[in-house]
Amino acid sequence: MVERRDYSLNGAETKHAWDNGLVSANWYKCEIPRDQMKELMRRSDFPALWHLLLWLGLIALFGATALATWGTWWAVLPFLAYCAILTGSSDPRWHECGHGTAFKTQWINVIVYHFASFWLLREPTVWRWSHTRHHTDTIIVGRDPEIITPRPPDFPRLFLTAFNLTGGLKTIGRVFIHAQGKKTFPEEDFVPAEEWPKVVLAARIWIAVWAATILLAVVTASWLPIFFVMLPPFLGHWVAMFFGVTQHLGLADDVLDHRLNTRTIYMNPVFRFLYLNMNYHVEHHMFPMVPYHALPRLHEAIKHDCPPPYPSTWAAYKEVFSSLTRQLREPDWWVVRKVPERQAA
Repeated sequence: MVERRDYSLNGAETKHAWDNGLVSANWYKCEIPRDQMKELMRRSDFPALWHLLLWLGLIALFGATALATWGTWWAVLPFLAYCAILTGSSDPRWHECGHGTAFKTQWINVIVYHFASFWLLREPTVWRWSHTRHHTDTIIVGRDPEIITPRPPDFPRLFLTAFNLTGGLKTIGRVFIHAQGKKTFPEEDFVPAEEWPKVVLAARIWIAVWAATILLAVVTASWLPIFFVMLPPFLGHWVAMFFGVTQHLGLADDVLDHRLNTRTIYMNPVFRFLYLNMNYHVEHHMFPMVPYHALPRLHEAIKHDCPPPYPSTWAAYKEVFSSLTRQLREPDWWVVRKVPERQAA
């Protein structure tokens, strides 16, 4: 029987991470001139507003089409597209606005972040701090709360995660606990005590929205509010998972070099719009304060010091699935990314 490592945030691997200097450690960074980095970090509202309006327009278009054709088979595809774009593409918008880099105007970042958090079933304050931990301790076993699957991989769990039937359902249960002012683990491990009032407030607002949705469905004797408000976090989550599995799966853990545990992938313009350039993931992890619209330029500046990017999403997926299949038999194996020898970490 293959022995599985302890991926909890309070087990033996957590102690191992501390003992081996892997916690909040110094990570390898490619060299880039200060003036160039300052320019890359410049924030602007225009690119993000354009993408936001286009994204909301697509949601409205598919949602209106589904409503207009409701009761016929013609409603199925636009409704599924509505769910996919609303929830699945909320993931990178949640991500970038959580970093505060998408928009120069911070209150827009805050609004979009909370909007996207709701549709992803990610408690906004909890996930803000979870993602902070993910960046400080990326794929460090026992520390990173956002590792999608352990080694050896859990394929049934991956399938359920694609439809948010693991994290999403757990979040709903925790929301009701948090709304009572109670804390839960592992959230308590990475959310500062002074931030918990925000967790409680958001939980109560979410419950109020859910209750209003159910009440509206009862009053109107219609399932439409349920379908359009409460089902998208599950039916559309597969898009977030489609992109998310390419980021780190199959690569090294417990290393302090994002070039070894993260993928940069060349994607087509449609994918890049849906994913907000997060396909430049090595670049994002190495310099997380660079706005998403500047990541292609950052990529050009540091690609000489990084492993070759994957030429397509398909190429990345072939490696992900072959590596996960191999890790079923050899859980201690991972893909070794070759970095330029002259500047290796």
